[in-house]
Amino acid sequence: MARPHAERPPSTRKRMFWMLLITVLVFGGVFAAWAAIQAMMNSFFDDMPQPPVAVATFDARAEQWSGRLEAVGTLVAVNGTDVTTEAGGVVQKIAFEAGQPVAAGSLLVELNSAAELATLEAMEASAKLAAVQAERWRALGTDQLVSQAEVEERGTQAATARAQAESQRALIAQKRIRAPFDGILGIRRVNLGQYVAPGDPIVSLQSLDPIYLNFTLPAQDLAHVREGLVVRAQVDSIDGREFEGTVTAIEPALDPETRNFRVQATLQNPEHLLRPGSFGRVEFEVGQEQEVVVIPQTAVAFNPYGNVVFVVVAAEEGAGGEDGGDAGAGADADADDPGLIVRQRFVTTGPTRGDMIVVTRGLEPGETVVNGGLLRLRNDAAVTINNEIQPTADENPQPANR
Repeated sequence: MARPHAERPPSTRKRMFWMLLITVLVFGGVFAAWAAIQAMMNSFFDDMPQPPVAVATFDARAEQWSGRLEAVGTLVAVNGTDVTTEAGGVVQKIAFEAGQPVAAGSLLVELNSAAELATLEAMEASAKLAAVQAERWRALGTDQLVSQAEVEERGTQAATARAQAESQRALIAQKRIRAPFDGILGIRRVNLGQYVAPGDPIVSLQSLDPIYLNFTLPAQDLAHVREGLVVRAQVDSIDGREFEGTVTAIEPALDPETRNFRVQATLQNPEHLLRPGSFGRVEFEVGQEQEVVVIPQTAVAFNPYGNVVFVVVAAEEGAGGEDGGDAGAGADADADDPGLIVRQRFVTTGPTRGDMIVVTRGLEPGETVVNGGLLRLRNDAAVTINNEIQPTADENPQPANR
């Protein structure tokens, strides 16, 4: 009778196989369940309607604008300098008060010239003696008692003596410093008894009426600027005042680095309110008036790839695929109307005036654009209109000076 075979235990390889299989099935089921839950959540949020965004709007409008150029310049005195001396010396007399107006030729400072005056007296005496001797030798030459060469020599000596006296007189005049032109004096920089070397500043002198305003413009504006053009200027330190002047000079050459050209306008300044060195904002009209479409600058998103506005349209128009359209109905709709969306549109912008900007392409008058709340928008986003708080949109803003 044969003996039955004893059962062998399962091998280690089979046990490892079944353990790996069970592990893969368990973790695969967990990950599959997690992926299914994530897909369902994503689908739910993708299909969930976004609440309408409350925005402020502005209706694009047509206006008549003339060409306007604007620039920032610097006020410069017609004549302005630091009064100096040509000759050195010790200050003997100060004949002016700081800040006072003076006329051309008025004495300002006198330097000590006692030694020069004494020398001048000696030279004048020598010149007088030389003149008498020259006259005497001229008479003798007429009677042919001396030669003509001796007569001419005496005449030359007399002329030389006179020239030396005049030179000394001019040196003394240099020690009396006078105002070179009419103007307003500044703060004196010398004191009595102080030695002043040639070229040392004594006092500032500025001519304030009229006054120059120098500014630069880009090369493309060269054809619009001409001499005699009326300009208006404002200075930040003088609120509410506008000064009128005319273009009096145009630089014939352009700056090779910036491609700008310099312009000089002359402004009347009888009250001396404008001072040299101040910044001035200048503007002037060029060309004829033309109709333009304007919107606030806050309605434009300025980007490197192009400027964008969000146009408010009815939901059915947006669904129809029209990029824009008549949005007047959307602007007049009730603020709770859910049938309004925004369409992103690229536009071409032009010059600005205050808070307003010209749209040269991409927008028609009457279309409604978003003026506040752009950062929360995307293309085809639902919106509601709330114009209770509007950003400023003024062509001539007057901000408070804080």
